Amino acid sequence: MTHQDVEALARRYEPEILEFARDIIKTRSYSAQEQDLVALIKSRMEALGFDEVKVDGIGNIMGRVGNGPRKILYDAHIDTVWAEDKANWNMDPFAAVVEGNLLYGRGSSDEKAAMSSMVYGAAMAKQLGLLDGCSLYISGTVLEETCDGLSVIHMIEKEGFRPDFVVICEPTSLDVYRGHRGRVELKITTTGTSAHAAHPDKGDNAIYKMARTVLNIEKLTTTFKDDAFLGKGTAVVSIIESKAPSINSVPYESTIYIDRRITVGETKETVLAEFRGAVDDPVHTTVELTEFDDTSWTGLHVHQEKYFPTWALDEHHPLVQAGVNAAIAARSKSPRVSCWTFSTNGVAFMGHFNIPSIGFGPGDEWLAHAANEYVRISDLYEAARFYALLPSELAKEV
Repeated sequence: MTHQDVEALARRYEPEILEFARDIIKTRSYSAQEQDLVALIKSRMEALGFDEVKVDGIGNIMGRVGNGPRKILYDAHIDTVWAEDKANWNMDPFAAVVEGNLLYGRGSSDEKAAMSSMVYGAAMAKQLGLLDGCSLYISGTVLEETCDGLSVIHMIEKEGFRPDFVVICEPTSLDVYRGHRGRVELKITTTGTSAHAAHPDKGDNAIYKMARTVLNIEKLTTTFKDDAFLGKGTAVVSIIESKAPSINSVPYESTIYIDRRITVGETKETVLAEFRGAVDDPVHTTVELTEFDDTSWTGLHVHQEKYFPTWALDEHHPLVQAGVNAAIAARSKSPRVSCWTFSTNGVAFMGHFNIPSIGFGPGDEWLAHAANEYVRISDLYEAARFYALLPSELAKEV
């Protein structure tokens, strides 16, 4: 087998890769509503001769080619954020419009279209005999947009499937990524005492106390840790609420929600401690992690605290080198080795389970969740070549 063989087969599959990507985008798959897309992907995997195809208890679609002992997993979440704000789009977000080298639609970059490249890349790897000593798995995971990593924890802890290596197929502009900051979602609640607004001195205004806390948090952000590779921790007070008997009353409760991005050396314990130190009235204030609670499309009840650990794979790890070599072979150019700004299922694969993981995907990170989201069609083809070549490149390194 030569790279020319991969190129020839990839060229043959290009029309199918594009049409499958379009079908995927046309299939709505909001979080907890992924069942129609699961059925579509399952059918295509079976048609391409995957050795095993199944749906697990939470609703992830899983396919396998090859039977070797080394287990490699390519993962893409198949749910998307909302896209009913059609007035903000130049086209129907579910029409999968093609204009030149661009494919538009919700999930085109983040990251449904990558599933087409992954499925066809795996099929090519099998057809070209690139799977010696390897079992290559493709997962379309659910509920990532609402709780990243949750479906992965289910996959490993409940289904008993633990890969040896992972490629996260979130958008990387076809570069190789090896980590990102983690995340903690916090809820801070302050209580006061209600009174008639005509007699505010008789009450204890919870909003005023919370306002002082918010200003303390703004100052606190200057003390967050920094990392040369992943960058500095950040915090955003994203929602503020209050409770009062009426508009003519002193509020007796105020709550804020915070997105706290964490870098190397920061954990949920350090975050809780720093925010508890920042509140204005510690006696009447609680600081806690928020919790995710939902039901997957299969009917499975799921629950998890919203702590998503930081992770970074060593730049000299064999998987990083294999990723670089596969990218060079697929694209005839050297990729950047970098990291995401946002969060991915890597918070579970490597952040929680310490499974060596890298990222490689078509599309650009900045297009995630944006109106008029698109992916370069040429990215889809080059990504498929990468996914076909990575198993053999990894075999040379391990």
